[in-house]
Amino acid sequence: MTPLRQFKLPDVGEGLTEGEILQWLVAVGDTVTVNQPLCEVETAKAAVELPSPFAGTVTELLFDAGTMVEVGTPIITIDVGGGVPTQAPAPAADEPAAGLIGGAAPGGRTAVLVGYGPRTTEARRRPRRSGDSVAARATVPSVAAGLPGADYGSGGSVHPPLLATAPDADTKPVRHGGLEVGRQAEAHAVTGDAPPAEGAEHGRQRPRPLAKPPVRKYAKDLGVDLTTVTGTGNGGVITRADVDAAVTQPSGGTVVQGTFGAESPAGGEQRIPIKGVRKHTAAAMVASAFTAPHVTEFVTVDVTRTMKLRQRLALRPEFAGVKVSPLLFVARALLLAVRRHPMVNSSWDEAAQEIVLKDYVNLGIAAATPRGLVVPNIKDAGRMSLAELAGALGHLTETARAGRTAPAEMSGGTITITNVGVFGVDTGTPILNPGESAILAFGAVREMPWVHKGQGVPRQVTQLALSFDHRIVDGELGSRFLADIGAMLHDPGVALAF
Repeated sequence: MTPLRQFKLPDVGEGLTEGEILQWLVAVGDTVTVNQPLCEVETAKAAVELPSPFAGTVTELLFDAGTMVEVGTPIITIDVGGGVPTQAPAPAADEPAAGLIGGAAPGGRTAVLVGYGPRTTEARRRPRRSGDSVAARATVPSVAAGLPGADYGSGGSVHPPLLATAPDADTKPVRHGGLEVGRQAEAHAVTGDAPPAEGAEHGRQRPRPLAKPPVRKYAKDLGVDLTTVTGTGNGGVITRADVDAAVTQPSGGTVVQGTFGAESPAGGEQRIPIKGVRKHTAAAMVASAFTAPHVTEFVTVDVTRTMKLRQRLALRPEFAGVKVSPLLFVARALLLAVRRHPMVNSSWDEAAQEIVLKDYVNLGIAAATPRGLVVPNIKDAGRMSLAELAGALGHLTETARAGRTAPAEMSGGTITITNVGVFGVDTGTPILNPGESAILAFGAVREMPWVHKGQGVPRQVTQLALSFDHRIVDGELGSRFLADIGAMLHDPGVALAF
């Protein structure tokens, strides 16, 4: 039996057909162990690391970083016999043994994540490479790894903060285009950690700049060639500030490039491939907008009492270590309103001509990430205490911020909140997440003049917008649902009556 084994790209989501290789974590000649990460792949739903189903020596990387690959296509060849790597291995289509990563698992599923399914060998973690060792190994130009960030009106070159975070999220302000926006926390993985593939087509010897995925995306949007930028971060890593400095550098310094590598004239244009999360989101939004008849209603609410309650609850021991944000109270009010109006938490089954009423609430929180808009959800949120809900929101936020939201966390949602207030936006007309019948937009909380007890005084005020599927939710039901949410945010004590 040939000692050469080929690992095929598995379906890392639910019926996905393709994925993009963001970066290779191994190179030709490397010795790998079972469950050692081989590469990072982005699908229409998430970015995940694919672990090796074999132990042996890498003989060939079949695709470059940045390539879209169909599920089931071999992507890497590994010599499992301990022999010397070859440059032209014979193709093999052997499948991994059952129970190993990438192989068959109980229930007819495919094991694709580290620790999934039974193990027959012990996995060892690769030692982390230092910045210097990465620089020494990098020999080929970088390939753009990642997708354009979601554009919410602040410019395509700026990654917006998470919609799941509150306005007082721990972010560092950065000036861009005259506007001050929150700086997204950078992902932990450095693309420079990935050594380049070897082969005849990689004859060019050029140092690969060190930068994290969000920074690479940021530089690509601005047309900055990272090979001309000097990194000031730890180990020579290029930071977002270095890219900003390159943009403002006088002529004769950094070359700002257009789509095809030449200097871009005024009035030029760029072409950005539609793929990955953005492609999936676009298809889902078009399907939703032209399938479900949308209706949007608005209400303006004095939330001064809720903001005071937030300050008191943050000091209680059960909330130690979790963030007590305004979004937490909006989520709680929505969950309580669903108990009162369960029809809002349902879906339309066109094939069966039935309305599917859910007796559980998987609460989706729309989040803008460097790879686009995702909507992870909190499973069975309706049965959580306020402290448990706060912890779940915090976990969802941190996972999405790091770009590590699993596909399972983005499926099965029943109703969604989108927090547009983090951008300083008052309200909007949100589009339904496919398969759901309602979505609530939460606007910025502002101090505004308000008539309170017969006098005009400054109060904390916000706007809520509810879009709903008019096939399921009629005007009366939608209005009562939205009014109940507003009443609880105006006077949290009203929640005791629900």
